[in-house]
Amino acid sequence: MAERNHTTVTEFIFIGFTDHPELQIPLFVLFLVMYVVSLMGNLGMIALIMVETQLHTPMYFFLSQMSIVDIGYSTAIVPRLLMTFVAETFTIPLIECAAQVFFICFFVTNECCLLAVIAYDRFKAICNPLLYRAIMSKRTVCVLFVAGTYVCGSVNSVVQTLFIFSLSFCSSNVVNHFFCDVPPMLKLSCSETHVTDLVLFTFSTVIVTTTFLGVLISYVCILVAILRIRSAKGRHKTFSTCASHLTVFTMFYGTLICIYLRPSSSYVVDQDKVTSVFYAIVIPTLNPLIYCLRNKEVNDAFKRMIYRKNFFW
Repeated sequence: MAERNHTTVTEFIFIGFTDHPELQIPLFVLFLVMYVVSLMGNLGMIALIMVETQLHTPMYFFLSQMSIVDIGYSTAIVPRLLMTFVAETFTIPLIECAAQVFFICFFVTNECCLLAVIAYDRFKAICNPLLYRAIMSKRTVCVLFVAGTYVCGSVNSVVQTLFIFSLSFCSSNVVNHFFCDVPPMLKLSCSETHVTDLVLFTFSTVIVTTTFLGVLISYVCILVAILRIRSAKGRHKTFSTCASHLTVFTMFYGTLICIYLRPSSSYVVDQDKVTSVFYAIVIPTLNPLIYCLRNKEVNDAFKRMIYRKNFFW
C-alpha cells in the first residue's frame, strides 16, 4: 500500500459531469447541440466581420478576436466533456492534462484582457471621438492591443501550468471533474500546496482585478459622458453601443470570480462543475447571439449578406 501511495501518477481518470446513468444521453445531446451552436455562431461572427467592410472597425476587430477565444476555450473543454458521457471511464495522460490546463488559462486570460480592451475602445469612441479616430483607427494599434492580450495569456498560462504540474500526484489519479482545471488539480495533489495556492491566487487576482478595474473606470467615464447628452434618444443610442459588452462582461466575470478567486480549501465539486459548464458552453454560445440581437450594425450587415446571397442565386 505504501508503494502504491508513492507511485508517480502518469494519467488521470475523469469521473465526469454526473453519476446518474439516466442523465448521460440527454446531457450529451444538450451539450453537443450547444457546442455546435457556439461554433457556428462564433465562426459566423468572424466570417461576417471579415466580409462586411462596414464592420472593419476596431471594435469589431476585437469582437472577432473574442469569437476566436470563445472557440478556443470551449474546444479545450467540451470534446472531453462529451467523451465522459459515452465512455464508462475516461483517462487522460499527464502531458495532455497539462496542455488542457495551459490552453484553458491562456484563452480565459485572453477573454479578460479583450473585454478590458473593448471597454477602452468604447470609452475612446464615446468620450474622445476625435482622439479615437486619430489613434484607434490605425490597424497597428489594434494589432498591438491584441498582441498584448496574447502575451498576458501566455505568461499566466505558463506560470499556472508550471506551478500545478511541479506538484506531486501520488495518492490518487481520479479527478472528480470532467476536465483538468486548476482547483480540482490542486485538490488532488499530495504535496504541500500553500505556495502554489498563493502564487496562482495572486496571478489570477492581478489579472481579474486589473481588467475589471479597466472596464469599470471606462464605463464610469462613459456614463458621465452619456449623462451630459441632453436628448433621451441620444443617451439611449449611445448606451446601446455598450449594452452588449456589459452583458457579456457581467456573465463572464461573475463566473470567473466564483471559480478562481478563492482559496482551494473552499472548493465545492458539484457547484464548480455547473459553473464550469456555464463558462465553457453557455457563455460562448450566448456571446454571438447577444452581439447580433442587440447590435443594429451587425443585424444590418447580416441582412445585407443574406440579401447578396439570395440575389446571386
